Amino acid sequence: MSGLLRNIVAFLIGLFAYGSKAVYDVTEIKFLVTPFDTGVRVLKSDKYLQFAETAQVDYLLKTGKLVSILRSGATFVNVAQLVKFIRPVSIFARVRVETELIYTDEKCAYFSHTMHCKSGPAAEVLVKMKFKKGRITVPPLTFLPASFAVVPAKVQGLEPALAAR
Repeated sequence: MSGLLRNIVAFLIGLFAYGSKAVYDVTEIKFLVTPFDTGVRVLKSDKYLQFAETAQVDYLLKTGKLVSILRSGATFVNVAQLVKFIRPVSIFARVRVETELIYTDEKCAYFSHTMHCKSGPAAEVLVKMKFKKGRITVPPLTFLPASFAVVPAKVQGLEPALAAR
C-alpha cells in the first residue's frame, strides 16, 4: 500500500513541475524510507525498483511527455531492470533519486536512476523501457526527441548482465 500512496503523492507533486525540464536534463525526486519499505532495518531490494519506477513517472511529468504518451494511446513498459547495490539504506533515511535518459535506439529508451542517501550513493538502477500501442512497439523518438552519438558503456553492459542471470 505504501507504494501506491507514494506514487499518488509523487504524481501530484510532479504535476506542479510539469514540463519544467528538457529531455536531456537530470530530474530529482526525494523519498522517505518508511517501515513498510524495509525488512528488519534496511530497504528491501524490490523497493529500489519501485523507487525507480516512480522516478520514471516523475521524469516523464517534469519533461512534459507523460500526457502526450497517454493521449496517443501508448503506454510504457519496463522490459529490463538491473540494480547495482552500493550500500544499504536504513529505515527513515531520505533517499534522493536522480533520473537521466542515457540512450535511445529504434526500440528502447534506457534510463539511469541513481539513488543517494546521506552517506552517499546507495544504488543505481538501469532500466530498459519500451513504448507500446497494443502489441506494436513505438520508437522512443516519437516521445523522447533525443539522439545519442555513442552507446554508453552502461547500456553495452546491460544485455550481457541480463543474459548472465
